[in-house]
Amino acid sequence: MTLAGGRAMLNRRSLLKATAGLAVSALCPITGLAQSGRSITEFGVSPETENSQSRAFATALHRASFDNVPLHLPPGRYHVGQIALPRNLHLTGIAGMSELVFTGGSYLADGRDMQRLTLDGVTFDGAQLPFDDPSGALLNLDGVKQLSVTNCTIRDSSAGGLYLKRAAGRVSGNSIVQIGDVGIFSRDAEGLDIDDNRVSHCGNGGILVHRSSPGSDGSRVNGNRVSHIRADLGGTGPFGNGINVYRAGDVAIEGNHVSDCAFSAIRSNGGSNLSVAGNHCLRSGETAIYSEFSFEGAVISDNIVDGAANGISIVNFNEGGRLATCSGNLVRNLSLDGPYQPGDPGFGLGITVEADCAVSGNVIEGAPRFGMLLGWGPFLRNVSATGNVIRRAGTGIAVSVVEGAGKAVIGGNVISDTKDGAIRGYRWAEAVTDDLIGQPTPAPHLVLSGNSAG
Repeated sequence: MTLAGGRAMLNRRSLLKATAGLAVSALCPITGLAQSGRSITEFGVSPETENSQSRAFATALHRASFDNVPLHLPPGRYHVGQIALPRNLHLTGIAGMSELVFTGGSYLADGRDMQRLTLDGVTFDGAQLPFDDPSGALLNLDGVKQLSVTNCTIRDSSAGGLYLKRAAGRVSGNSIVQIGDVGIFSRDAEGLDIDDNRVSHCGNGGILVHRSSPGSDGSRVNGNRVSHIRADLGGTGPFGNGINVYRAGDVAIEGNHVSDCAFSAIRSNGGSNLSVAGNHCLRSGETAIYSEFSFEGAVISDNIVDGAANGISIVNFNEGGRLATCSGNLVRNLSLDGPYQPGDPGFGLGITVEADCAVSGNVIEGAPRFGMLLGWGPFLRNVSATGNVIRRAGTGIAVSVVEGAGKAVIGGNVISDTKDGAIRGYRWAEAVTDDLIGQPTPAPHLVLSGNSAG
C-alpha cells in the first residue's frame, strides 16, 4: 500500500490480502461458525469411536455455556447418553450429518430451568434402545424460557421423541420419525410455536399440546406434516391422534397435513377458544376432527376431511361442550367401520353438533349413516344448520326430537341422493318422523325453511 496526496492507495496484492478472510467466511459457512464459537472436538470428543463419550461431551457443553459461545458439532456419530444440559446452550451441527447416538438410560439429554436453548442441525438417534424409564424421551426439557429447536432430526426412539414442559419459543423445521410413543409432547407451554415439522410413524401420538389443568395455553401448531400415527396403548381416543389438545385453551391448529392416524387427525378435549382451520385430514381411523367434552368456543373452518369413520364432531354438551362455528369444510368418503365397536349413533357421520353452534356452507358427500346429526337426545340447544350441501348419505340431516331438546333452525340446505330421507326427526338412534322436507314441523323447537331435496 502506498500514499498519494495524503490518501491510502491499495494495490492488487494488498486488496486480495484484505478481502481473503471475507471470502473464506462467505464461501465456507461451517468454518465461519467454528471461528465464531468452538468445536466440540477441542474438548477431546471424537466421532471416530463407538465408546460412550458422555462425560467429555457434557464437559464441553458446560464449558461453552460458561464461556457464552456457540458449540459446533462437526459431521460424525457421537455416542452419548444421560446428558444434563447447562442453563444456556447454543449447539449447532450439520443437518443430517452431525449425529448424537443414544447409549442408554432414561434420556439422551435433559434440561431443567434453562434460560436459553438453541439446537440447530443436530440428529438425535435413539438407536431403538430400551429406556430405563419407558415414559421418557430422547430430549426431555422442563422449563426453557427461550427455546429454539430447528432443522434437527429425532428418530428411532423406543419411547418418546421431544418432551417439553413450561417451554416458550419455537420448534420448527424438524424431522421426527420412528418414535415408540409421542413425537412432540408439550405440557403447560408458555408461548410455543410448533411449525413446519415432519412427524411420522409414532406409537401413540404425533403432536400433543396438554395442560396440567384447564387454562390458556396459546400454542400455535401450524404447517406440520403428520402421518402414520398408531395407538399402541389402545383405548377409544386418548391415543392414536395426529394433533391432540387436552385442557389447553387458545390453541391455533392451522394449515397442517395430517394423514393415516389410528384415531383422529385433530382432536381437542376440553380446549376452549380453539381454532382449527385450513387443515388436510386424510384417512383417519375414527373421527377426523374432534372438539369434545368441557370446552367453550371452537372455530372449525375450511378443512378438508377425506376418509374417516366420522368427519367432524363438536359434542359433549352433557359435559359442558358448547359454542362453536363449523363452516366451509369439505367432508367426504366416510365409513361405517372404525377402530372399535361403537355404541349409538355409530360411525358414518358427516358433521355432528349439539349446542350453541352455527353450521354453514359445508359440503358433505358419502356419509353412510347421517350427513349431519343435530343434537343427541335432550342435548340440543341453539343450533343453526344453513346453506350446506349434502349428497349420498343415509339420512341427510338427523335432528333430535326428544323431550327437552332445544331450538334448531334448518334452512337453505341442498340434500340429494339420501337412502333414508333428507331431514328426519330422531329419538336417540331411532327415526320417529317421516321426511320433513315440505312437511309441517313435528315439534315446536324446530324451524325448517327453504331446504331442497332431490
